[in-house]
Amino acid sequence: MIMLEETQQTQASRSALPRPAARRDWRPTAGTRGKIWIDLDNSPHVPFFAPIIDELKKRDYAVVITARDCFQVRELADLYHLDYRLIGRHWGKNKVRKMAGIFARATSLLSVARRESPDLALSVCSRSQLVVASFLRIPSFFIGDYEYSTGWVLVRPTWMMCPEVISSADIPMPENRILKYPGIKEDVYVPRFSPDAGLRSQLGLSEDDIVATIRPPATEAHYHNPNSTRLFEAAVEFLSRFPRVKLVLLPRNANQESDLRSRRPDLFARGFIRVPPRVVNGLNLIWNSDFVISGGGTMNREAAALGVPVYSVFRGKIGAVDRDLASQGRLVLLESVPDVHNRILVTRRDRPAQPHKHSEHVLAGIVRQIANVVDSGGPVPHAGRTAASTTAL
Repeated sequence: MIMLEETQQTQASRSALPRPAARRDWRPTAGTRGKIWIDLDNSPHVPFFAPIIDELKKRDYAVVITARDCFQVRELADLYHLDYRLIGRHWGKNKVRKMAGIFARATSLLSVARRESPDLALSVCSRSQLVVASFLRIPSFFIGDYEYSTGWVLVRPTWMMCPEVISSADIPMPENRILKYPGIKEDVYVPRFSPDAGLRSQLGLSEDDIVATIRPPATEAHYHNPNSTRLFEAAVEFLSRFPRVKLVLLPRNANQESDLRSRRPDLFARGFIRVPPRVVNGLNLIWNSDFVISGGGTMNREAAALGVPVYSVFRGKIGAVDRDLASQGRLVLLESVPDVHNRILVTRRDRPAQPHKHSEHVLAGIVRQIANVVDSGGPVPHAGRTAASTTAL
């Protein structure tokens, strides 16, 4: 699930919020079968790991959770009632500052890892955690779904898990260290989603409105392409011509919201664009939308998992997961401004009371592989074998 990034209002009031890092009651979850250290490095990692943490606890593993103070990680971790230690922050787009931030955070994480002595370091590609795990010789387990994400030149995780549509040839790891799972990572938590029909009214939207949830591209990411921003702006301009359309904007940070407000104050003044004043359930917002336009992978795939029409303005290297969803007709890749005008269907969707129920076999398979690694250090399945092919939980 994707949640709102900071708006100007939430950022301004942030200093008034309690800081989880100062919690005196922070403790790793008790367990007898082994200890797993999970690092929440970015907002989408929180809803992804929440059910995994729940299942690991049920199987009597101790869980240590650290989190980076980045985007909405902190707010989401609180929303999911996770007991975590807040360490480090986002250092911006500059590559030198990013590198400095990785090592600065790794230094802070080192004391936690030494004190807790985990049996496994688990994350969605947390580079700071990987540095610490490699230094202390803690086995590491990465879960990723974008093969073009910048890797680590000198240090690699012990195991890497990814969707089976990603070719092992595109992952710089020995094949016997690569695990696969069917579907997409959003299949881990979407099956547990239950919609709240009251969200539209909470946002001042009516059932007669055609609602589109929009999310700008990740302008600070290393893979950002300026064409993504141009397509996003073209989509906003195109949709502004439809009187029944309302846009719910999910800015990634306060600067994105401020920039759009300064350039198009008229769209905010007439209520065409609105930004929720507080954190909302991202899956619920997508479910209550008629379609989604986003420059980010997670929100696009969440919409695809829920069966909501979704249009991607991402113009970096298209990963195997998005190519596969596009080939199935579950995601539309917008490549040009004419595509914005010709391919976006501005219409209300027939929204059932509940989404189609999905199996939790992807969650079960991933948790089982994590347990296998903690219990016995493997064995790692042969290349081509998927996580879900093992016995279910």
